[in-house]
Amino acid sequence: MMLSFSFYPCQTRIQIGLAMLGCLLLGLAGAAEQTTQSSPASPQATPIVGAGAHFSWVIFNDLKPDLERVTGRNITLYGRNSALGLGCNAGIKNAGNYSPAHPTFGFVCCELTDEEVHKKNLEVYPLANEPLLILVNESNPISNLTLQQVRDIFSGKIRNWTEVGGKDKPIVVVVRLHCKNRPGHWKTILPSADKFRKDRLNVKSADDMVKKVTDFSSAIGHTGSTWSFSGKDRVKPLMIDGYAPTAANLAAGKYPFYRTLSAVTIKGVKGDVLTLIREVQQGNAFKSVADKYQLVPLNQN
Repeated sequence: MMLSFSFYPCQTRIQIGLAMLGCLLLGLAGAAEQTTQSSPASPQATPIVGAGAHFSWVIFNDLKPDLERVTGRNITLYGRNSALGLGCNAGIKNAGNYSPAHPTFGFVCCELTDEEVHKKNLEVYPLANEPLLILVNESNPISNLTLQQVRDIFSGKIRNWTEVGGKDKPIVVVVRLHCKNRPGHWKTILPSADKFRKDRLNVKSADDMVKKVTDFSSAIGHTGSTWSFSGKDRVKPLMIDGYAPTAANLAAGKYPFYRTLSAVTIKGVKGDVLTLIREVQQGNAFKSVADKYQLVPLNQN
């Protein structure tokens, strides 16, 4: 409905018009202020993309809200369960896809050799040491093994649980010997793949590892402490020489099995990607994640 001012005197009509204009401008200003207060600044359109090994993915995924706040960018992460071919190699490849217009980085669960770092022009950012859990079926009465017993079981010198005080059952060794040319990780158990039992079960994922140890009551296997176990998993971690796989025991050198989780970029990366990684390395939010998964941070005071 249109309002008519024709019956007011000219001066009065002008005053009314100015008053209405003022109300309109005040209303627009109020709406703009309300929008500014209720809507945070939108992240830049191009997301930062990270990909790689599951056990490092967990760190970035848990910290994602904090990292998006710090960088002001959307962050897309790939690597859950290291599915669809993702893993350390995919992390390195994703790091190499970086450009300022399409920022990327990778994450790995193995140490890289100096030769590989130099050849692929990489920068490595160590995040934390992660305990490697030695897993058995929860029905197994064994709760503790010595370091030498673990190595003898995986090598095949010990083949029955009775040899370490358990039930009379043949031991089923389950392994995931990934990244064979890189140091660390499962090599803290035995130094090379040929040192492990030949008659073993080889799996391609941590998920399959946990399933196999669940399925075989006499199995033994290994996985990282950042793995999220479900209610269907029937496994338990062992103590080694009386020490549980905790961050405190690992940091004190009392627990022997671990691997280093790291982020990777190509050399020379700056800006939001570097801000993101530095926040993981040094930010306060990482402490709760480290406590949750028994990780030993490598860059915090």
